[in-house]
Amino acid sequence: AEGRALFTDILKKVAETTFIPLTVGGGINTLEDFDRVLKCGADKVSVNSGAIKNPDLIAQAAQKYGDQCVVLSVDVKRVDGKFTVFAKGGRENTGMDAIEWIKKCVALGAGEVVVNSIDTDGVKRGFDLEMLEAVCDAVSVPIIASGGAGSMEDFVTLFKELPKVDAGLAASIFHFGEVNIKELKERLAKENIPMRL
Repeated sequence: AEGRALFTDILKKVAETTFIPLTVGGGINTLEDFDRVLKCGADKVSVNSGAIKNPDLIAQAAQKYGDQCVVLSVDVKRVDGKFTVFAKGGRENTGMDAIEWIKKCVALGAGEVVVNSIDTDGVKRGFDLEMLEAVCDAVSVPIIASGGAGSMEDFVTLFKELPKVDAGLAASIFHFGEVNIKELKERLAKENIPMRL
């Protein structure tokens, strides 16, 4: 929000000690930003407000680094019953239709989409299944659900109801130890949801 550059020193340390695919986002506005975080060890780069300001950034990055590297992150909120794109961390209503925006960005080369529901974010009562289903029906790239996870059951419901969703994202429930990641993965595997243990 303050226009700071990414903490490249922290990113390098994380990349050196983490052996899972690493996606980095926040403050990605130029091809040089993509280049910098990739050189620091990121595997994928997430872009949100930077793409809203300059949609061609997605096409440029996809052409240079490949579609699999470009992750579109979208903050979506219902406005008058319509899924609407918000920018600047969900603070600014762009007025853009979210489904059309996601379709456009995938056509430009976004190889993955993180859909964050502002309506359910932080509520801890489950993912926004209606919104996620609309996105899954619109595009065929991997979809990551974000916003609303409060329990293991929320993940079970997400993957059972919407098998097209590729991943579920959560933050505070993991940070504060409300849900243990290993136990969650074991629970999902028991529910016959494909899971790397």
